[in-house]
Amino acid sequence: MREMPDLSSDFLKKMFLEYYTDCFGRVCLPSSFEKRELGALLFEGKAMARHRRIGSEAELKGFLCSTVPSDVYYSSAYYEEPDASEMEKKGWRGADLIFDIDADHIPTPCNKVHDEWTCGLCGFVGRGETPDQCPACGGQKLETKTWPCDQCLDSAKAETVKLLDMLKRDFGFSEKEIHVFFSGHRGYHVHVESETTATLDSTARKEVVDYVCGLGLETGFEDAEKKTGKTDFPSSPRLDDFGWRGRLARGMYDFVLRAKPEEYLGIDLSRKAAEAIAQNRNAILKNWEKTGPYRAVKGVGAESWRRIVEHCVWLLAAKVDTVVTTDVHRLIRMSGTLHGKTGLKKVEFPISELGAFDPFKSAVAFESGTVSVVVSDAPEFRLGDEVFGPYRNCKIELPTAAAVLLVGKRRAEVTM
Repeated sequence: MREMPDLSSDFLKKMFLEYYTDCFGRVCLPSSFEKRELGALLFEGKAMARHRRIGSEAELKGFLCSTVPSDVYYSSAYYEEPDASEMEKKGWRGADLIFDIDADHIPTPCNKVHDEWTCGLCGFVGRGETPDQCPACGGQKLETKTWPCDQCLDSAKAETVKLLDMLKRDFGFSEKEIHVFFSGHRGYHVHVESETTATLDSTARKEVVDYVCGLGLETGFEDAEKKTGKTDFPSSPRLDDFGWRGRLARGMYDFVLRAKPEEYLGIDLSRKAAEAIAQNRNAILKNWEKTGPYRAVKGVGAESWRRIVEHCVWLLAAKVDTVVTTDVHRLIRMSGTLHGKTGLKKVEFPISELGAFDPFKSAVAFESGTVSVVVSDAPEFRLGDEVFGPYRNCKIELPTAAAVLLVGKRRAEVTM
């Protein structure tokens, strides 16, 4: 990735220094911060400074104002010696259970509008989801340009809702143990601070991830196929079953209640099966608790129901970054600090406010002033109640928050 021009880099650093000097009260130290490692990504060379221990708020403010990092992190882990430079000498004593829900991992229609990737070998440019390799030359060095918008953040919020429901209903965590944050970029973080999970190793955390993601979930069709050598009907899940069985039953019920024939065709059901389910919808739902859905309609075989079940598992599973949760030494962004790519704050809020939470209002850090920038290419975007763009190859005076976002996302450069 090309270096940011000095004028633009100096502008971001100046604004971040102003924030940490005047608004340090918005920065929230994590619990037991003296046992955690502090890490920071610097503007200069994007180098990482880490293996630090912070003993007080005053010490943290001094570090932020003297170093002025682009991003500030702390360890999910608790250590005896968090400032030891070698991991094995830190003395690991446990870690929070962390979930990262990011729009990068969720397919949304909007990424074809505002996300772009470029091959580092041949220069081929494409839009939408970044492929594993360049379709033109096969190269795997791909540079991506993403963008935070209402649609992709709403999709991340929907995944967060699913995750929180599982954490509370299936795992039994209380709301006091769960902390929810807007990440400052394209998603949400969920932290679980509980003695029950603190000492789980990576393998155990992988089991938690598999559960919330529905990975390896046995739906009953597998056992039925082993017994008969072909796809056959298992026992159907009940609406009041616990865990994934009940979750799947309720999800299937809702899907059958609302799905249109073309949605069945979209998951590779035959037109005959799709029409049969749609025409007998009421009978299927009425008899759910008596006989189950699987044998309620003639002409709809076990294979068709298996595909419906698999589709519902995909709909119900929470799409989280699996690597983040299994990493017992993970560095996570500190609440109240700024995201280096957007200038937005990482913000904590009550679980009850997730539905109404608006990141483009609550996470705006810079609320005054204007800045002149030259914009290369930027989609339409919103900050607060104001809509900006789209822009292409133009010079414009923008509110500071909008300018910081565009410069941080490499869509604009500061001009004199």
